[in-house]
Amino acid sequence: MLVQALLHSSHMYHEAKHSFPSHGVKFASVEVDLPAMMAQKDKAVSNLTRGIEGLFKKNKVNYVKGYGKFVSPSEVSVDALEGETTVVKGKNIIIATGSDVKSLPGVTIDEKKIVSSTGALALSEIPKKLVVIGAGYIGLEMGSVWGRLGSEVTVVEFAPDIVPTMDSEVRKQFQRALEKRGMKFKLKTKVVGVDTSGAGVKLTLEPAAGGDQTTLEADVVLVSAGRIPFTAGLGLDKIGVETDKAGRILVNERFATNVQGVYAIGDVIPGPMLAHKAEEDGVACVEFIAGKHGHVDYDKVPGVVYTHPEVAYVGKTEEQVKALGVDYRVGKFPFLANSRAKAIDDAEGLVKILAEKETDKILGVHIMAPNAGELIHEAAIALQYDASSEDIARVCHAHPTMSEAVKEAAMATYDKPIHI
Repeated sequence: MLVQALLHSSHMYHEAKHSFPSHGVKFASVEVDLPAMMAQKDKAVSNLTRGIEGLFKKNKVNYVKGYGKFVSPSEVSVDALEGETTVVKGKNIIIATGSDVKSLPGVTIDEKKIVSSTGALALSEIPKKLVVIGAGYIGLEMGSVWGRLGSEVTVVEFAPDIVPTMDSEVRKQFQRALEKRGMKFKLKTKVVGVDTSGAGVKLTLEPAAGGDQTTLEADVVLVSAGRIPFTAGLGLDKIGVETDKAGRILVNERFATNVQGVYAIGDVIPGPMLAHKAEEDGVACVEFIAGKHGHVDYDKVPGVVYTHPEVAYVGKTEEQVKALGVDYRVGKFPFLANSRAKAIDDAEGLVKILAEKETDKILGVHIMAPNAGELIHEAAIALQYDASSEDIARVCHAHPTMSEAVKEAAMATYDKPIHI
């Protein structure tokens, strides 16, 4: 929620500065009041937190604030924020401690010059030069925030591509869109040295495959090279909970660990590290504990990158479909041919649908567009119920709307679109 609040605020500023005049909205000047922007972000998060606490109270959930660790499979010792220690007992205990920033060798996060996503959300001034290490969801989102506010943003990525889970065709268009907005990329590049002795940070870079070193200077460096399960200090070894080499807790199809009565969900177990995936895990886990049937299909969990344009996807990429050896069809529709997108002067992007050739069953949907994170859920429902591309194409979509591009891409998949 923190980053979404800042993404929205920074987008409003960017629009006011760069887009308003072309829409006939003019004013003498526009400037960033960073403290006010941060205060709005903090207010939004505070309201959401109070909302969760209200739900606890409404549903008679005892909320103990503090740091917990297992003392037995049915007991958790909590060092409460107020200073006292209490023991909470339960027949069933669910571990849902989330994830932490993945550290890099030789790079020490001080949350001042070298920051994690937490520190990047609380900077007291706009850095002139920001280097982001890692081209995943969080790095690109945070880079977008500060880039819109005036930072010169350079992303350093060890891999040859940004967001490796993304469909390659969409990824290439996405990278071009970010570059058009001023973001620079150094792919297939690794950080081999960090010098913070001066006013800023000096990074020593080297090609991932080895080669000549170069330097890159920044005011602030954001370390965003992935996340790891947050399981340290929980006392898992004390009660014998098994983990894998990556530190993820091993669970069965019912989210149960190898220890009777101990379960785990979300970022601490295998699967995508996404809040909505964790929520689905939690519901399914409790259903199992209650003797009911729970289910989460990780192949149908949507992913969203909250930049502008957004990128959202659900199901398989074209590369994954090819690897399965499935005969398939592809349907695409550009937002340049969408009436609503053209009317609001925000027509960058496309919808891409992959469907099995013989049955027309939808295998994956990928959207790059404003509000792609909202548009993707029509596709998520379609995949959940094994719909065909023709099923979507034959549904009446309101005009003019961005969602018409989904219908047209579906038409292009099983036959042909009518507006291009």
